[in-house]
Amino acid sequence: MVLKELTNEEFYTFTINYPLKSLYQTNSYAFVMHEQNYDSVFLGLIDDNNRCVAASLILIEKKNNFKYAYAPRGFLIDYTNFELLKIYTQQIKKYLNKLDVVAIKIAPLIIRNKNDINHQQIEYNPNFDCEMQNLKQLDYFHMGFNNYFEALKPRYEAIVDLDKNYQVLFSNFYKETKTKIRSAVNKGVLIYRGREENLGYLYAHTKKKYPRDLKFFNDCFYFFGKSHSIDFYYAKLDTQTYIKYAQTNYNEAEKQSIDINNKILAKNNNNISLINKKMSIDKRMERCKRDLILATNLLSKYPQGLVLASILVVKNAKEIYVLMDGMDPKYKKFNAKHLLIWKLIEKYSKEGYSTFNLGGCSNPNVQDNKYEGLNNFKLSFNSKIYEYVGDFELIINKAKYFMFQNSMGLKNILKK
Repeated sequence: MVLKELTNEEFYTFTINYPLKSLYQTNSYAFVMHEQNYDSVFLGLIDDNNRCVAASLILIEKKNNFKYAYAPRGFLIDYTNFELLKIYTQQIKKYLNKLDVVAIKIAPLIIRNKNDINHQQIEYNPNFDCEMQNLKQLDYFHMGFNNYFEALKPRYEAIVDLDKNYQVLFSNFYKETKTKIRSAVNKGVLIYRGREENLGYLYAHTKKKYPRDLKFFNDCFYFFGKSHSIDFYYAKLDTQTYIKYAQTNYNEAEKQSIDINNKILAKNNNNISLINKKMSIDKRMERCKRDLILATNLLSKYPQGLVLASILVVKNAKEIYVLMDGMDPKYKKFNAKHLLIWKLIEKYSKEGYSTFNLGGCSNPNVQDNKYEGLNNFKLSFNSKIYEYVGDFELIINKAKYFMFQNSMGLKNILKK
């Protein structure tokens, strides 16, 4: 077997027929990361019958004058086949050593467990131990079963199966989530398909939590767009609808307040239940008053509407993957993100896609989880939690790797 640099077409031909795939192992992603100053190459292993039996996108980054490589979501290879993995690893090491790469990190798409929304295991990968040991035996260093987002790619992902009618999918959501979706509709939140010039919404919603810049989103839209495999949507509040909603609620609350006051005054009634009811109505009245003031201000400031949330999704085979999503936290109460995701689940289920990948989450079994809110949000759509193996690092050149590690330590000290 020989290692070969594959052309874009050859790599695409291999991946299109490969059963387990990721958007991070595509031609489009390679072009995107090239624009982020990574070198990229497609490396395929060719057998004696001139067939490609394993392949991977390899990204190479310069860090402190050293070269470091990545295989996002790992190689496209059968990890249970030790001999195949051994040959591919040996060839990869030789190739990268010639390029002065110190090490390569991979985040294989090896599933360990699948858990339901109650954190109960529903499926275990019977080949997991074999795949894990094969990598370790070939000197891949496992970087641990991390609980949060320390890895190259998330070790946990929330994935919704789209194998049912969209109405059944909706009925399986958390009750609170269904209520929030209906509330968003009633308040005037509408969903729009965006264009490239609208990507600034997404950047505004994510710039405080995501290291990539607007150019990254533009590049994703352009390169994945060439194969029509990317969609951008945003949720916008119709401020005219919202003020009508707020005014109606205020009027209803005001009428209830007058009615309960009249009942109490008419009979000079000190009935505890009536008084408690009045207190409840007064609280609602105060909420409705605040909403009406907010609605009036928003209509005055945003007569054409206000964008509240946005999402960029990639279509890869039969999977929909949330590449990035965000919202304006000041307007969380409108539940725009809930409605946005539901409308996309509805859309893509009708189009025949099999899964909707909501992206990374943390270990749901960790107590006092600092990402509990994120997990609950993604689980509320009746998603399953996929647990992957995590990151592995393979050293290519031990001497240079030692110097690289020392240089990174010095860099961290200088930062402090």
